[in-house]
Amino acid sequence: MKDDKFLIMIDKHHILEIFRSTDALLDGHFLLTSDRHSASYFQCAKVLQHPEYLAAFSIIIADEFEPIEPDLVISPAIGGVVLGTEVGTQLGCRTIFAERKEGKMVIRRGFEIKPGEKVLVVEDVITTGGSVKEVMNLVDEAGGNIIGVGVLVDRSNGTVKLHSNQYSIVEMDAISYGENEIPEELAAIPIQKPGSRHST
Repeated sequence: MKDDKFLIMIDKHHILEIFRSTDALLDGHFLLTSDRHSASYFQCAKVLQHPEYLAAFSIIIADEFEPIEPDLVISPAIGGVVLGTEVGTQLGCRTIFAERKEGKMVIRRGFEIKPGEKVLVVEDVITTGGSVKEVMNLVDEAGGNIIGVGVLVDRSNGTVKLHSNQYSIVEMDAISYGENEIPEELAAIPIQKPGSRHST
């Protein structure tokens, strides 16, 4: 599975430069899907539209979990779908996604999780991990066996622990604020809502 040219290109020390070069790391005032406010936002779709980066990130995550031999990869829509699908391709296993209906994360479109299946949860970015937790609850309810969580960017700098076998390609301390904690300089900037939960 490993491809040396991908892994050399995706050296962890250069990930932020890759995000900036593809306009995937934005500055401003953002309302995250966690309902917290931040001066920065990772729009992972901007970097994952490039096949070389999508493949490289997916290979790294897939290599981490390949020895456990997942049966299924599941991701929360919309953000995690592209990455999760490619990770599933690299692992050679079935891939599905959960999505919101009337504000609640559900599994639709005829997708199913079979009891006892080894399930890997893949997400592009986590801040509080709320969407991933909802997906994990769905897996548990269906009788699936969650064998790990793979993440591209962990904005909590490793403080959010969703599973004992959790892997993030990059961890960073991206400061975010609650509604009553927003600094004046950030509050003065118009709010953008780029997250999928707020999209129409």
